[in-house]
Amino acid sequence: QVHLVESGGGLVQPGGSLRLSCAASGTIFSIYTMGWFRQAPGEERELVARIRTDGSTNYRDSVKGRFTISRDSAKNTVYLQMNSLKAEDTAVYYCNVVQYGSEHWGQGTQVTVSS
Repeated sequence: QVHLVESGGGLVQPGGSLRLSCAASGTIFSIYTMGWFRQAPGEERELVARIRTDGSTNYRDSVKGRFTISRDSAKNTVYLQMNSLKAEDTAVYYCNVVQYGSEHWGQGTQVTVSS
């Protein structure tokens, strides 16, 4: 079993920054990707950013240039630095880890962008 612990969400004004962290523990043996999804009320869950074992990344268009995903493989931890936050970034953010044979989700952390 893989356990994901997220942190770093909160309330921030438009234009502000937040950094999300997600630490994976448990039965970890071959992680393929680590990433972040988000879900706003009444909306589908959507991919925000993903990083692969080779360090390659992909982002949804609306966050390119503002968000940066990074990974500390030694700590099995993934980060999401979010800058220039907008009201439309408000959502519950979920950590996602895919390893050989399984996919895992965190419990979610709320990000609210509001003045």
